[in-house]
Amino acid sequence: MEKILESLYDHFYEKPKLAALRESVEANHNLLRERLGKPEKKLVLRIIDDESAIANALSLDSFLCGFGLAWQLANELNNLENGRLALADVVERSARFVPEGGETT
Repeated sequence: MEKILESLYDHFYEKPKLAALRESVEANHNLLRERLGKPEKKLVLRIIDDESAIANALSLDSFLCGFGLAWQLANELNNLENGRLALADVVERSARFVPEGGETT
């Protein structure tokens, strides 16, 4: 089931553009590259990669949780609607039910 939800996520989720934020990250990354030595550059890249992985995992988790909540709400609404329909059926079959015309059934 989780693979299906991941496929839905991949198909329907559109990442926001966030152009200004991406430009800022790129500019700051370039500044760090100029000022840091090779070992520090690798460390910064690992940090950036890990942060991106965390953000992707949180995004997918958020989608899965939202989908699960929507599924539960849909089931509850469906059960509520079915409950109302079942109650209406019981009332209609009741000997005490009097239609608007005043005739008993």
